[in-house]
Amino acid sequence: MSSTPKEGLADAGLPEDGFRGGERRQEQLGAERLLEAELIDAEEDLTPSPPVAAARRQLRTHPVLLLVGIVLASLNMRAALAGVSPVLGEISDDFGMTSTVSSLVTTIPLIFMGLVSPLAPKLARRWGTEAVLFGALILLAGGIALRIAPPLVTLFAGCAVVGSGIALLNVLMPGLIKRDFPEKAAGMTALYSTAMILGATVSAAVAVPLEHALGGWRGSLVSWALLAAVAAVAWLPQAFLSRRGTPHGSSAATPSGTEAGSGKGHGSQDAAAPRLMRSALAWQITLFMGSQSLVAYVTVAWMPTIFTDHGMSKASAGLVFAFSNLLQMGGSFIVPTLAGRMRRQRLLCAVTALLMAVAISGLLVAPVSGAWLWAALLGLGQGGALGIALTLMVLRSGDAHTAARLSGMAQTWGYLLAAAGPLALGAVHQVTGGWTVPIVLLLCVCAGLVLLGLGAGRDRRIGEPAAG
Repeated sequence: MSSTPKEGLADAGLPEDGFRGGERRQEQLGAERLLEAELIDAEEDLTPSPPVAAARRQLRTHPVLLLVGIVLASLNMRAALAGVSPVLGEISDDFGMTSTVSSLVTTIPLIFMGLVSPLAPKLARRWGTEAVLFGALILLAGGIALRIAPPLVTLFAGCAVVGSGIALLNVLMPGLIKRDFPEKAAGMTALYSTAMILGATVSAAVAVPLEHALGGWRGSLVSWALLAAVAAVAWLPQAFLSRRGTPHGSSAATPSGTEAGSGKGHGSQDAAAPRLMRSALAWQITLFMGSQSLVAYVTVAWMPTIFTDHGMSKASAGLVFAFSNLLQMGGSFIVPTLAGRMRRQRLLCAVTALLMAVAISGLLVAPVSGAWLWAALLGLGQGGALGIALTLMVLRSGDAHTAARLSGMAQTWGYLLAAAGPLALGAVHQVTGGWTVPIVLLLCVCAGLVLLGLGAGRDRRIGEPAAG
């Protein structure tokens, strides 16, 4: 537990570390530097146009505006999904949906999170990060509102729009924090993560009270459109100012190395980069990311329903679910900090999967009487699994370029894999008429996480030959 980390973490764009190549002195990584390293920049290979760069320097002279925008955007990144689960039963009853069909309320956003994630850097290149983030919040507010329209098709269409907005936020926010707060990146990462988890926690906790206060599930869901709209207003001046002075039709950024006179193009960097799709290690990390996300979003979709089906009240189930979300904060900070001090992270991967497996097993033996304990273990395990998945992307990459590409691969395929979870388990629940078989299948996913973690947690980097 006290050994030093792989150099790859220092290669993740940490200040003053650079990418020096060759042998370097290994250092133990503190929690602050670890948090900073997790900010994988989707725009790593882009250079802003001179007008955009000048506008961003001006914006950084007013950090309060950026800070408020980051916090408000972060609060929205999970709230729209977490607030659905406690009232999913009412949504299903209103539309007459089966368990399989109702699972699409969670599955569709995940599909679009996977499909839209690769588009985020391209949109940022064309329009600028600030404008794309503003557009993402408008999409999110519109999608939330669209979900409450009477036809069933608009519910699913709204879910697709919500997933698209969240995908853009997921991909671009870390890089923006790293770019605009380079000397406070660790603290801003903690603030960003805390706000994101807090938004999910509050959304889950107040979903049922809002349902009662606002006359039904539609009122509960649409209330979060207001938060997204407020966040969009906070980003409007930044979106406008960052494009001021840019000629109409001009891109906000160009690929690094393509400027006139450059002797080294972006293509040469891609040619020298490891081929991720052919890397077993890259796929192990991607599947680890996807499998832990699958477990997480299955619980988002079905955890309160499992409790209410065993006799717990809706309000209590929502609070237990919110408590589990809140405790993810602890796991997401503790586990990556430990990971940064170890050469191999196999044990940590196994421990996080075991915590989730114990909690899920508890849903079989004592779903109501042990609900708070299972929620605590699940929250710590899920937070730790997500934290170590993000950390592995950095630890196993040789440079920031590879880390950014691996992050894109893991988010795209990971979310598409995760999307299968709520749908598959909802279908199995419908066929079997109970939760025993779905929970056993979820335990199988946890077992798969252990095996993937044993591979991804080895002391090596992508592009290196496998150790004998």
